Amino acid sequence: MRFGFHISITGGFKNVVERAKKKGCETIQLFSRNPRGWQYGALAEEDVEDFKKEIKAAGLSPVFVHMPYLPNLASGEKSLFHKSVQSLSVDLKRSEILDIPYLIMHVGKRMALPEDKAIKNVAIGINQAFDKIDNRVKLLLENTAGMGSEIGYNFSQLKDIIQLVENKNRIGVVLDTAHTFEAGYNLANKDGLDQTLKEFDQLVGLKRLHLLHLNDSKTDFGSRVDRHWHIGEGKIGKQGFRNIVNHPLLKHLPGIMETPRMNDKEDLKNMKTIRSLVI
Repeated sequence: MRFGFHISITGGFKNVVERAKKKGCETIQLFSRNPRGWQYGALAEEDVEDFKKEIKAAGLSPVFVHMPYLPNLASGEKSLFHKSVQSLSVDLKRSEILDIPYLIMHVGKRMALPEDKAIKNVAIGINQAFDKIDNRVKLLLENTAGMGSEIGYNFSQLKDIIQLVENKNRIGVVLDTAHTFEAGYNLANKDGLDQTLKEFDQLVGLKRLHLLHLNDSKTDFGSRVDRHWHIGEGKIGKQGFRNIVNHPLLKHLPGIMETPRMNDKEDLKNMKTIRSLVI
């Protein structure tokens, strides 16, 4: 398994590779723009070309773009839905320009909508964005903890969305270990992990799993409260992560950590811990 972190683009893409190297990354995730706003500037051609050359030279692979936080395709509010489709379209295009093959999207919150309508909205939004931007970037749905009105916290919901997506060659999944555990899939022991992967394969298909977000959980199993924690220090624990990173069905995948951080020291601690668990 290749390990990495979400890397800040503050100051431009020219700083990404240096930051990744300091953390010992082999794979990385980043935003293509401000994650907390709707506005964005054009990508500077020189910055993009330097970024692509540095990524290749550093051997960082695979690379993932993460969508901003504001879009919500599950929403029944028309203005927000249309803005979300546009936002997805923008990041599909920006990912292509950056030569990044994967784009990660939070499934969304249904708000006051029934679950089945919210699921249909997500698929409709994806289909509209795919029609607008016809490229090879694969969209990865990130499972949720089921906090509040979040959808996508169980595998059957992910299956239902994927079934409604017209171009299935462009859709995949990223499993967040904290979210999975908090949603009621017990990754803390081997039997629970095996059963989780069996169910995922039956409903979604392991062939659609392209990435793990490796995060421990600060909250209890099945809490449906999303709180990431340091590797091995939460409710999943070191043995749980040892089982995950060495599992024959998972060990070929990249693993991106989104653990809490105040500075690089905490990232380096989590990198040391996760690598120490590889057998």
